[in-house]
Amino acid sequence: MSELPAGSSSKPARPRRSARDWVVDSVAFAVAVLIGLVLFTDGEQDSVSHWLLAADFYVGMAFCLTLWFRRRWPVQLALVGAVVSAFSESSGIAALMMILTVAIYRPFRITLLVFAANAVCLLAYIEIRNKPDDPAAVLITAAALYVAVAGWGLYIRSRRQLLQTLRDRADRAETVARLEAEQGQLRAREEIAREMHDVLGHRLSLLSVHAGALAYRPDASTEEVAGAAEIIRASAHQALQDLREVIGVLRAPVGELPHPAFADLPALVEGSRAAGIPVELTLDAPGALPEHVGRTAYRIVQEGLTNAVKHAPGEPVRISVTGVPGNGLSVELLNPAPNRRRGDGQGLKGLSERAALVEGRVEHGRTPEGDFRLYAWLPWPA
Repeated sequence: MSELPAGSSSKPARPRRSARDWVVDSVAFAVAVLIGLVLFTDGEQDSVSHWLLAADFYVGMAFCLTLWFRRRWPVQLALVGAVVSAFSESSGIAALMMILTVAIYRPFRITLLVFAANAVCLLAYIEIRNKPDDPAAVLITAAALYVAVAGWGLYIRSRRQLLQTLRDRADRAETVARLEAEQGQLRAREEIAREMHDVLGHRLSLLSVHAGALAYRPDASTEEVAGAAEIIRASAHQALQDLREVIGVLRAPVGELPHPAFADLPALVEGSRAAGIPVELTLDAPGALPEHVGRTAYRIVQEGLTNAVKHAPGEPVRISVTGVPGNGLSVELLNPAPNRRRGDGQGLKGLSERAALVEGRVEHGRTPEGDFRLYAWLPWPA
């Protein structure tokens, strides 16, 4: 209410009529008018006065116009239609459409009330229009039409309610699934944070002990001071590395845990070959690769294979992973570039962020030979 403009009504705005509603209303109006004219022509044979026939025509045609407003006032117009149909045959189809509208948009008890009003007016119609030939047949036929139309409307109403219920259930299920996934992600990240708290606490405690030893040993030799400083430097570097890892884990989806290792790279390539991807792997990285660097290299190769399958399916992929301690690790993937690249590049952006966490870099783009190249350099300390 506070967000409404000054002087505006608090009543919510009625939704605009859709294109489908315009088509349905136009067809309903045309059918009501055409069949109403046919019924009026047949009714001219009844022994009634001319003024009643004139009222039948004009009132019936005017009532057909109210079909454009049947969704706004369904019950009121249906009751008016029951009264008008007591003497106007040209309004008969429009009155049936009003009953159908009430059955669709209003509860069953209101539909029953409108049905009863039309039944009473049907008796008046037989007397006013002088139907002496077979009034029972007219009554049974009209009652059958009323029942059929009302039943059809109730079926449409129940079907719409069922579809709406299914949509609501699907929305609730999707919301519950999303909340459960978020809660699971938060629980996993809390466990990671607790574990890293213990690890960092241990390393920082060792660092504090060595720093305190230097402070209380002013008579230490140069070799002892250098050794303690190296231990402090190594502990601080490892603590910083652990902190970078936990930040990277917290940014990554939970589904990536546990992390793969660099030793799993040949298995990754073999799995791609088993899936039918022609992959050529050159692996030349002797030495003990740091775990975080090896994990990042694995992810780069995995993302490169995923992009190759997505954008150039069936094309050969050449992978080169080479490096030595002190010079860093180079990861290069080459595959024929497609004419048009699809996707938003979020995977490549994620690789750049991963490489930046380990102080590396990622490059990608087309080569002069027409291949797509993904290259990464990762630090490998001596």
